Amino acid sequence: MKIGKQTTLRDQAVLTGVGVHSGLPVTLSLLPAEADSGIRFLRTGLPGSRDREINADIRSVTATEFATVLGDASGPLVSTAEHVLAALRGLGVDNAVVEIDGPEVPIMDGSAAAFVRAIDQVGLQYLAEPRRFIRVLKPVAVAVGDAFAEFRPYSRGFRIEAEIAFDHPVIGRQTIAYDGRPESFRRDFARARTFGFMRDVAKLWSAGYALGASLENTLVVSDNRILNPEGTRFPDEFVRHKVLDAIGDLALAGAPLLGLYRSVRGGHKLNHAALSALMADTSAWTVVDAEPARPARGQGDLAAGLAVPAYAPDVS
Repeated sequence: MKIGKQTTLRDQAVLTGVGVHSGLPVTLSLLPAEADSGIRFLRTGLPGSRDREINADIRSVTATEFATVLGDASGPLVSTAEHVLAALRGLGVDNAVVEIDGPEVPIMDGSAAAFVRAIDQVGLQYLAEPRRFIRVLKPVAVAVGDAFAEFRPYSRGFRIEAEIAFDHPVIGRQTIAYDGRPESFRRDFARARTFGFMRDVAKLWSAGYALGASLENTLVVSDNRILNPEGTRFPDEFVRHKVLDAIGDLALAGAPLLGLYRSVRGGHKLNHAALSALMADTSAWTVVDAEPARPARGQGDLAAGLAVPAYAPDVS
């Protein structure tokens, strides 16, 4: 397998849905892209029939309060970008165009599962150019209130360790680790849904958020129970979704990361702060070509319950 080569999509994939915050219908297309172009968003359907394009890059982030919003000097371009970015990065897609005709990526079922299915259906294609990675060289840490995150060098590819703690009987303290493999992303994290609390609904609505939220696309928690009739998809679905969001937010580094990311009580704001701090310190990272060797199957972190091989895409 040419695991050191860049990838893109074999064909176009199209999805339709509504924005979880805007409530507006939207069509999103995932398109192949040339090598070294990275992931780009193309916004269509704007007034005057003009399109706007922006790179999925940390410098393009304009807001992180309830979702990751990308834009430029002209204003916001696309909101809630994290789930589609997570699917692309989680499956090892290096280059793609995300064409969208509305202000927000469709929420689908609240997870990245629909985007994963769309990518798997069209498959990935190798390109001639070598993959490029951002290798973490030294620790970088940030704190936002009682939340904490850090990057550390890691010799076995890419890893996320996440911990959340909610003073709520349904959630409490949850921890999990992600090993950077597409198969782990697809199986253990892609289906984890966004979640929210009923007590926050009125506040969100009055601020113009969550207008498209429902039990079909959000895991909703009341004072003492989960309101969704089907319950959770995983016993620890809440922390798994935090990892999903982190994968999408860290995709804004512009290339796959080689390092360990640890997050405690994290969210979009913390992920953005940590990645911004890493990228601002040019002595903390370097760009490397190709890919480290995959460890032998069976090597792993038994305490975390997950194997930890190097980052590599699935390519059909």
